[in-house]
Amino acid sequence: MVIRNKIRRLRFDHAEMTQQQLADKVGVTRQTINAIELGKYSPSLDVAFRIAAAFGVPLEEVFQYDGDRRGSGTSTPGT
Repeated sequence: MVIRNKIRRLRFDHAEMTQQQLADKVGVTRQTINAIELGKYSPSLDVAFRIAAAFGVPLEEVFQYDGDRRGSGTSTPGT
């Protein structure tokens, strides 16, 4: 499973917002924003929605799910 994000681009599109400024808006630490931005940590749904709200965009504009990269990616749930 790979979750990609556009947090860095969105921060710069919003007056070059710093990680600390975003962290303050979201209610997490700067280190958490850094880890999410680098793809080292997947946020909870609550934090993901708060990040999207901080930028005023839908969740899908911030985070993208690339599916299961471990296997062939061709299996369908329930089959």
